[in-house]
Amino acid sequence: MEPTTTAYGTWSGGRFMHFGETLSEERYIGCIQTAYEKGIRTFITSDVYGNGKADELLGKALAGIGRDTYSLVGMIGHDFYNGQRQGSRGYPRFTDPELRGPEGYEQFIKMAAGKELERCGVDQFDLLMLHNPDEIGYTSEPLWKAMESAKAAGLTQRLGIAPGPANGFSLDLIYCLESFSDLIDWSMLILNPLEPWPVGLTLPACEKHGVKVMTRVVDYGGVFHGDLGLPSHEFKSGDHRTYRPEGWVEHGMEKAEKMMPIVEQYKLTLLQLACIWNLSHPAVACVVPTFIQEAGRDARLIEDKIAEFAAMPDVRFTDEEVAKIRAIGDNTGCMMLKGASKRHESSERPDEWPMRPELLELAQQYGLGDDW
Repeated sequence: MEPTTTAYGTWSGGRFMHFGETLSEERYIGCIQTAYEKGIRTFITSDVYGNGKADELLGKALAGIGRDTYSLVGMIGHDFYNGQRQGSRGYPRFTDPELRGPEGYEQFIKMAAGKELERCGVDQFDLLMLHNPDEIGYTSEPLWKAMESAKAAGLTQRLGIAPGPANGFSLDLIYCLESFSDLIDWSMLILNPLEPWPVGLTLPACEKHGVKVMTRVVDYGGVFHGDLGLPSHEFKSGDHRTYRPEGWVEHGMEKAEKMMPIVEQYKLTLLQLACIWNLSHPAVACVVPTFIQEAGRDARLIEDKIAEFAAMPDVRFTDEEVAKIRAIGDNTGCMMLKGASKRHESSERPDEWPMRPELLELAQQYGLGDDW
């Protein structure tokens, strides 16, 4: 089935990403089952989360549930089978020339997708996404033909791209859609009312090419869940959010407070406002918050956050309301973006590379200027 409006990602729960309390295996599985029981019908997993462990736990959680009652999204991109972990940079992309050339893409994709399906206990994805691609992932025709071969082999119904893990890749994504949109059904991008930039720049291209968008980090690091500002809240040592600039929580909550009139008008929670704002953009068809069990004695239960998300009303904001919220949360220029940039003269990392003339031409076509 097509991915639904609401989705649950296996990065939630702190087991495979460092945020909040780390859920026990039992509770982690229980949260997935809670999501299903409350009406969420799309589940997203990546093979690199725990080197397959997230896939296995998702499979356990959904075991015995009719496969035709939910949409399953798988993601592949990192090679933890043959590659060596490179410290904080993680595992290399499978397109790393030191691992294989284009002639090896199809074999790897079919192998990785097949193994992920086995761990999930099913025989087909509804959507298979290229996860955290390097420059090759945005530009290589052999790669996308290899992705298409996985679809032809019956491993998936649809194909997609999930840029990341940080924000950026705007011109790279537009180039990819201009080149391969006939093969790409979905993209997964970072978007929320406190981060309308830079993904907002790419939404017209997604809409133009008929590529549906699922949006992650809808909760803005937990701000829209509402319990980061509690007096008893504290970030545990190692929580990846502690690497953000000092004061980001207070600044985010200050902006969120200015959105409260719309929250009250529609009788929403802050998380529901964030989700509905995303969905009020024509290209956006799915929202995927991160669910976090925060530390502190007064922290909300993660299960309650899941239920709140599942109970989101089916409403959309007017164009004027969308614009008003965007203006409050405007973050233009707040960070160094990943992907193609004039900052780089060579490709020294798998998520940063030099600007190319054809990307600047696309920027002009889409009215995005040349300051990249």
